[in-house]
Amino acid sequence: MAGILGTLVVLLILLVLAVWLGIERQYRGRPGNRLELESGKWTMTTREPQHYVIEGEPSLVNLTRTLEIMVPEISVETELLSGASLEGITVTTELISDHEDAPARPDNYWFAYIVKTGQSTGLKIKVDIQGPDLSRLKALWVKVHYLTYGPEGRIPKLGNVVVPLKYPDPGAPQNWRTTPKAEVLPIPTHLLGPLDSPIDTVKRYVQPYAQPGDIVTIGETPVAIMQGRWRHPSDVKPGWVAKRLCYFFMPTSSLATACGMQTLVDLVGPIRVVYAFVVGAIAKKFFGRAGMFYVLAGDQARLIDDVTGALPPYDQFIVLGPQNVEQIVQDIYTATGLKAAIVDVNDLKAVKILAATPGTDVDLVTSALLDNPAGNADEQTPVVLIHPKS
Repeated sequence: MAGILGTLVVLLILLVLAVWLGIERQYRGRPGNRLELESGKWTMTTREPQHYVIEGEPSLVNLTRTLEIMVPEISVETELLSGASLEGITVTTELISDHEDAPARPDNYWFAYIVKTGQSTGLKIKVDIQGPDLSRLKALWVKVHYLTYGPEGRIPKLGNVVVPLKYPDPGAPQNWRTTPKAEVLPIPTHLLGPLDSPIDTVKRYVQPYAQPGDIVTIGETPVAIMQGRWRHPSDVKPGWVAKRLCYFFMPTSSLATACGMQTLVDLVGPIRVVYAFVVGAIAKKFFGRAGMFYVLAGDQARLIDDVTGALPPYDQFIVLGPQNVEQIVQDIYTATGLKAAIVDVNDLKAVKILAATPGTDVDLVTSALLDNPAGNADEQTPVVLIHPKS
């Protein structure tokens, strides 16, 4: 009797999971108000000691194939990141519509506009910065607030662009460090963002110091940021699973908040997250095997960085793990001739290599990065050059 009852319970659980999976797949298949901001091209058209002018051409892209999304409201907000006080500095912004089929109004009023299925529309943003000394400004953070109107009603969204304003001095002294197997050089860069790429970063900052046989490493978080894989918590809507499971994770975990957990749910689905949680809990409780949740939930479960996990202004965002890392390191090698690796390193002497070009000495890379030469604070040295000792 007990065996029959147990079998019925298992079948009931499987039935509930199957129904839930079907509903979840159907819901996740709905496109919703999928209108996203793409950064586009940004240029500093004026650069004087007391006057900067930055002009951008972002676009709003309708990622659905069957639905039109309306944009009834849009506005721009800016924030400056600086190494000194912002006293005396003024910022003015101008936003102009750039629709192919409708000219902008003379008063720059944004009239409600329909972005058709699979299409996009443009806008022009001009930011004028004036002040007594602008040399300490590090970056301009442009926040585009726009309202989408579509199948899910009125949904406010936030698009973000970070435009670098300050670049490292190429003539600054090199800070080589000695390890048992290699000489290591943490290389400072400007504040990287979606306007950058890993290949261009290596060409600009690493190649001047590199020699044949050297290895370049890039942190996984900067790569993800360059790929635009960061979400503001205001754009994350935690569901039932995320709100409950997040309480079971250590407070220091990026999955210990509802929004952090929801980003994982959005990536792999609630069924996989629940399955990984249940099996992981059983494995830890009865078999002493910790960490099974991260194995079953996938690599992204370990790579998500919640709020405070990156440099400003990305410390206000949830940064996902990077994509296509194997292709990135191969592209770097093809473009520069340097072996490359994308790594996840912390101050606890933990080094995880996400991807490396074929033939890379991963033991050498691990040894060279044990002391985390790139740092976890505001060093702004996301790339590290490794020169093997002969």
